[in-house]
Amino acid sequence: MHLLSASCVCALLAVATTALFRQVAGLETVSGLYGETLEIPCHNGAIQEDDVLITKWKYDKGEGLPGDLLVKQKNHNVLISATDEYKDRVSMAANSSLLLSAAKLSDQRTFTCMVVAHLDIREYPINVVIYKSPEGLEISDQAEALEIGKPTKLGTCVAKDASPAANITWLKNNKPLVADGKGISIEPTVLVDPITGLSTTTSTLVYSAEKEDTDAQFTCSTQPTVGSELVSSPVTLTITYSTENIVLQVIAQEPLVEGDNVTLKCVADGNPAPTSFNFHLQEETVTVENSNTYTIRNVSRETSGEYKCSLIDDPLMEASKDVTVNYLDINLSPSGNIVERVGEALDLTLQIDSSGESKVFWTKDNIMLDKEPKFAALTYSDSGSYECEVTMGLLSRKASFDLIVEGAPVIKQLSKHRGEDGQHKVLICEAEGSPKPAVSWSINGTLLDESPFINGKITHKITVVPSANLTVSCTVTNDFGTDTRAINVSSLIEEVRMDKRDQSDDSDQTKLVVGVVVGLLIATLVIGLAYWVYMKKSKQGSWKTGEKENGSSEEEKKLEEKVEENSQKAEV
Repeated sequence: MHLLSASCVCALLAVATTALFRQVAGLETVSGLYGETLEIPCHNGAIQEDDVLITKWKYDKGEGLPGDLLVKQKNHNVLISATDEYKDRVSMAANSSLLLSAAKLSDQRTFTCMVVAHLDIREYPINVVIYKSPEGLEISDQAEALEIGKPTKLGTCVAKDASPAANITWLKNNKPLVADGKGISIEPTVLVDPITGLSTTTSTLVYSAEKEDTDAQFTCSTQPTVGSELVSSPVTLTITYSTENIVLQVIAQEPLVEGDNVTLKCVADGNPAPTSFNFHLQEETVTVENSNTYTIRNVSRETSGEYKCSLIDDPLMEASKDVTVNYLDINLSPSGNIVERVGEALDLTLQIDSSGESKVFWTKDNIMLDKEPKFAALTYSDSGSYECEVTMGLLSRKASFDLIVEGAPVIKQLSKHRGEDGQHKVLICEAEGSPKPAVSWSINGTLLDESPFINGKITHKITVVPSANLTVSCTVTNDFGTDTRAINVSSLIEEVRMDKRDQSDDSDQTKLVVGVVVGLLIATLVIGLAYWVYMKKSKQGSWKTGEKENGSSEEEKKLEEKVEENSQKAEV
């Protein structure tokens, strides 16, 4: 293929505009980002590059006037024909696309690619649109605080240098706010830079706060035509409102008892919260500045009562609380160490003074009792350590006394029995008394055991080997008296002889009983045999008269009764 001269190209293009067939493709749109290099496609592969003789790019300057950009002949370099602002900004890609650097809003126009293939000339117009996201979102002119029920300018959200102009949305806790003409008012404005053509959108939010808006986060956002959503940094504002409720709190350890400290705390729901209060005590009013607490020290039962607090600037706004100082006093009489005589009465009284219902528990020697002890007539077993515990909720008081019952000793029982080996006797002397009685015997013996002295009781055991019948006495003695009791103790030889005689008597009695039983059994058998013989003969003589039969019947009855009587004796 021969190269065409410039004059031939011009002639060819002139002929193409008048006589040759001309095909114009449908208008397409290409989007580009502001400041970036924009690639505008030529024919999108509709024509083979080898068939292209000439490629020319031009643009619409307005009012129907075209502007040349560049032209390229086959096998030649690109020739820049532009003389205006595009002179240094245009170039051509290998696929005939137009490369437009540093895209501007003024580039939003129609660019046309003209292609000459042999004698066929085609044009491909492309509409260009340039987009630019805002440089950022920020909330300015923020309010220091919002007052409940009062419309206040919350702030202004600004989206700078965008194309097209940004559409700003206000959000509270990520939920969009919609202007309602009452509590929410949104006023948007758009300014266009006359040089760059970029738009700056400003949106002002006027908001009437509610108490629930405390700690709420306000943001603004915009959704650009290209790119992701933009969201401003959150703004949290102080919500101010007057006090509507006031509460008096009582701070003290539980239970509050005499001698403790109690703190009264006045809490108001206003924002900012009040810092000064009046505390109304029982007989006076105390004003506290820059604090909402007042402490009463070393309380007593007289401190109990109703307390109040109120606002200094609004005395009718007040709260009250009852304060109860718990107390529990007990008095046990008698107490301490108590020594009484056995048999006497002991009056026990427990007085309780408390601020509430109480419960009483008694123990003796650390063992729980099921009721309060009564001492109408003291016994030695009443001796011990007594303690009463009185409780009222978490409060507890204790009192105690140690009771010792004294008296002359008394022997309660004196007994004897043979030792396990049969070679000695064991004598047991059981006594009561306090203080501990001394135990003595009228004969010498070996001490076998002495029980511990508990509740005035003692048990003394000795072993003896008597060679003759004796009378042995046990004597108990303490500071209050003496008691003696005697018991007969037979010798071991005499007991053996008596045992043998008892065994002989038992043998003779056994023989007699056996003889009687055997005799009764023999008599029963004889009578039974006689009865059987008689009955047999009676059956053979049934032809006799009725009178004889009646006589025989009576005899049979007597014989049966006799047999029954002997049978009973035999059983015995």
